[in-house]
Amino acid sequence: MRILVTGTAGFIGYHIARRLLADGHKVTGIDGMTPYYDVTLKRQRHTMLRAFDTFACNEFMLEDAQAVGDAFARCRPELVIHLAAQAGVRYSLENPGAYINANLVGTYNVLEQVRQHAPDHLMMASTSSVYGANRDLPFVESQRCDHPLSLYAATKKAAEELAHSYSYLWKIPVTAFRFFTVYGPWGRPDMALFRFTDSMLHDRPIDVYNNGDMARDFTYIDDLVEAVRLLCTKPPCKAGESDPGASPVAPYRVINIGNGQPVSLLAFIAAIEKALGRTAIRNNLPMQPGDMPRTWADCSALQALTGFAPATPVQAGVDEFVAWYRDYYRVPAATAPTEQDCGHAL
Repeated sequence: MRILVTGTAGFIGYHIARRLLADGHKVTGIDGMTPYYDVTLKRQRHTMLRAFDTFACNEFMLEDAQAVGDAFARCRPELVIHLAAQAGVRYSLENPGAYINANLVGTYNVLEQVRQHAPDHLMMASTSSVYGANRDLPFVESQRCDHPLSLYAATKKAAEELAHSYSYLWKIPVTAFRFFTVYGPWGRPDMALFRFTDSMLHDRPIDVYNNGDMARDFTYIDDLVEAVRLLCTKPPCKAGESDPGASPVAPYRVINIGNGQPVSLLAFIAAIEKALGRTAIRNNLPMQPGDMPRTWADCSALQALTGFAPATPVQAGVDEFVAWYRDYYRVPAATAPTEQDCGHAL
């Protein structure tokens, strides 16, 4: 298939694009290379994708409507996977404009091209953060998501609503998947696993919010990639399909992708300590504005559609990340990295 993927230099986008290329598809990738975190990491991901002669690399912002249109015209995609976004709950407090531009304007430009080029399926990334103030656990796709707790969550929910309207008006098959705390090798430096590992190897304290009284449904990257791969060939064909996230009026669905098993923050820290062979120095702090205390995905709809349910244990996934981190930053066991070791500042 001819597949256009946005965000291919990002953590999730890189892994999904690599799997699609390995499966024999032709992938056109788009990434804006924003400096939200170390661009060196992003460029190395793209370098690995360029090893496939069926990968075409484009570097521009999705807010550039002309560039988006040109990429669609060159690719003529049969499938579009829209992953590019400004991520991060906490950063949305510092730079809200980045979220409006990337998550709303950028998504609108993608939707306009999908409308014009009519691929067989549009898939787009959403987030567990859209469940916001909901307290009924586990989260089910049929729950209302009207009370976001962060601007990040609000923009992602708005992007879902934009896609639904396009799906309804132009009969575009759309799947919006809600990711639950994805982690693994080549992960983002702003996420807890990366930050905790880096701090612990430098003998720095880790910031533990809400005194550790939090839980997340941690999803290992390989499980997420498999779920997305299987959903590629499962576009909603008509309105009112039977799964709980299906629209009654459009060929549109939302679907959870999570491990289906929440893990406490303290247990997650313990898994990192075990993988590193050292104990964290903890700096207990109050809850951060915009954070959700707990997330937990009901993945029965995913399993019913694909026959697959993520199940990688957290310890196994953390071990894989730590092994990657040591290899990437050339950190031998029980030795903290220096900036010279890393090749660039974390």
